[in-house]
Amino acid sequence: MTTKQYIQVIVPLKLEWEPYYYVCNQEVKIGERVRVSFAGKNLIAVVSKTDVEPGTDIQKIKAITGIAEGLSPVSESEIDLWKSISDYYLCTIGEVYKAAYPSQKVSGEEALAKMEKKRQEKKEQTIINLRKKADLLGTRLLKRKDALERATKEEAKVKYEAGMETIKNQLETIGAQLSSLLGRPHEAQEEMPGLAMTGQKCNFDTITLTSAQETAFAKIKESFASNKPALLNGVTGSGKTEIYLKLAQDTLQKGKNVLYLVPEISLSRQLEERLRKIFPDTLMAFHSRETPAQRQETAQAVKNGPYIVLGTRSALFLPHRDLGLVIVDEEHDTSYKQTEPAPRYNGRDTAVMLSVITRCSIVLGSATPSAESLFNCAAGKYDKIDLLQRYYGNQDSEVEIIDTASERKKNGMIGNFSKKLIKDINDTLSRKGQVMILRGRRAYSLILQCDNCGEIVKCPHCDVPMNLHKCPGTENEYMECHYCGYREPFSGKCRKCGGELKAFGSGTQKIEEEAVRLFPNARIARLDSDSVKEKDEEENVIKDFAKGDIDIIVGTQIVTKGFDFAGLNLVAVMQADSLLGQQDFRADEKALQLLKQFRGRAGRRGEKGLFVIQTNQPGHPVYREIESGESGNSTITANMLNERRTFSYPPYSRLIVIILKDSNLPRLEKLSTALAREIETSASSGNPMGCIGPYAPVISRLSDQYIRHIRITIMKGPELTTLKKQLAATVAGFGKTRAYANHIVIDVDPL
Repeated sequence: MTTKQYIQVIVPLKLEWEPYYYVCNQEVKIGERVRVSFAGKNLIAVVSKTDVEPGTDIQKIKAITGIAEGLSPVSESEIDLWKSISDYYLCTIGEVYKAAYPSQKVSGEEALAKMEKKRQEKKEQTIINLRKKADLLGTRLLKRKDALERATKEEAKVKYEAGMETIKNQLETIGAQLSSLLGRPHEAQEEMPGLAMTGQKCNFDTITLTSAQETAFAKIKESFASNKPALLNGVTGSGKTEIYLKLAQDTLQKGKNVLYLVPEISLSRQLEERLRKIFPDTLMAFHSRETPAQRQETAQAVKNGPYIVLGTRSALFLPHRDLGLVIVDEEHDTSYKQTEPAPRYNGRDTAVMLSVITRCSIVLGSATPSAESLFNCAAGKYDKIDLLQRYYGNQDSEVEIIDTASERKKNGMIGNFSKKLIKDINDTLSRKGQVMILRGRRAYSLILQCDNCGEIVKCPHCDVPMNLHKCPGTENEYMECHYCGYREPFSGKCRKCGGELKAFGSGTQKIEEEAVRLFPNARIARLDSDSVKEKDEEENVIKDFAKGDIDIIVGTQIVTKGFDFAGLNLVAVMQADSLLGQQDFRADEKALQLLKQFRGRAGRRGEKGLFVIQTNQPGHPVYREIESGESGNSTITANMLNERRTFSYPPYSRLIVIILKDSNLPRLEKLSTALAREIETSASSGNPMGCIGPYAPVISRLSDQYIRHIRITIMKGPELTTLKKQLAATVAGFGKTRAYANHIVIDVDPL
């Protein structure tokens, strides 16, 4: 009997007119993947509802083109997560589905399914052939038996008995082969042993907690028992990782699985080696530098478990099963935020959504918690657990703030290095210690200006200055835009008047060059996106530094992440004021977080380290906070929160930025203004929604696209969700009416 039903599906496209209905003549379930024809395209859709009453003319509803055979269904918890992300970040659920199941991943699944089908067909044919052979042998055995019974001569009887024994042996062999084939584990597990994770073990006796860690561990468990997220506020070097690992062990022992999130790939590598020793058979890595085959293998493995996945934010979209714990390390890190393409989600906040949907525990950890997480603690949504004692009991690194403006006046600078810092580095090297130098910008020089007309060389495609780079080992130089990647050779002459170009500002390349000259006997390396193009190069630099084969490492903000180097005694920040000079209400918070994280890299094995800050603003509150030492209560953080409350900034409000891009500037100006007025008009007089703009951001043109922003502020309260939906509807309606939708994006909780 044919079963006809109407279903609702999710397609991997950005389309505002949802839901999408199809009809099928067979039974399907929620989460099953089906093949559909949509606007002339053949797509794989996910069934989100079954047996629905279509809200449209049924004569116009197409039939599905088939079941996506071999593709495992999507779980209802995955669909629930997609819906939550879509609702919160004001994007379509199709965009979330596309991010969770990109075409490359689906192609890999299909290829695996085809291989599986071929293996299955081959197996079935082998079984048929063996059974036919067994039937023939059985017939032959009966004939031998009849002949034996009729035989009168002893010689003939021996012959028939021997023949029967041979046939019986052949039948036993076939029986064993059939038994093996019919009872064989899933072929994909034999093809990829990593998929069969059941029965694996971890080393449960390798983690010892200090009394302070034990106390924090117990409080986190209490938080889990009350079904609240736990925020572990642990100073750098306090041993937060040991607590995470102990929590992971407990979770695996209970038969549940673990997701361990880190903000960046570079941070995962050193951590992966450590976790591999404790979870040798259950640990899997998941990030963009894993090969497609490796990511596919992990996606298949999480369906079986037990597992602990160490990954970046994209690991949230794995088809998790029996999830018991989510760990969000360095929860404050801005790398958790996805900016392009949609969904423009924050991995930390999405992890909290996932924990609610799957009813699993979640711990957020940082030495410098975000204002948003601290706010949630104050509001009673999270439990805050302090861990203020360092693992090895050593004190905070000493802080030395060097006033570079004052040093220049008294001839106390040699290039970018103050003489004080040079002495500190020489003293450290003489004690066989290691040094790490942070400069927030890569390249050799940051600005090129004509000495004659004053023209600053800018990228022809972006509204940003070109940066000067030197080719290692040669005298060649080139200019590069760090936003669109445009390059051209450096001629040294002004495009406008032909005058001589002067280079200003220093990036990591120039700092490295000066360090080589100042410390000729030191082994020096640079760690930035220019010096390490490949995964192995970056790993080698980090490993060499960890082994003590490098004395000084110069790098961008990558060096501030949670690396643990036993021999690192001195960390220094060059031109620290560049961290503060940003048009961003979060600038001081971000600078404080980065500096505290970097300070914690030094002196992590019982030795007291030294943290040097070179600045033109030695009295800035951020530096004074650093100088006062790490603690659980931050004066500057309290002041920042009070300031944000006064000016209705997040976390006391929800910030949404409407971003418009167009290669036609007059059209952009006209339509961005029209959209802003429409948003203002759509808000009722008593609506707690603020609208500012349109305005040009700091970088107003990228890759030949002009940019305008409209900033929306909505105060938190019962109307927040409704107002967000109204805003999304207004923007979508405007885009459709003006045929301008492809030029507009919505960014909720922008950085």
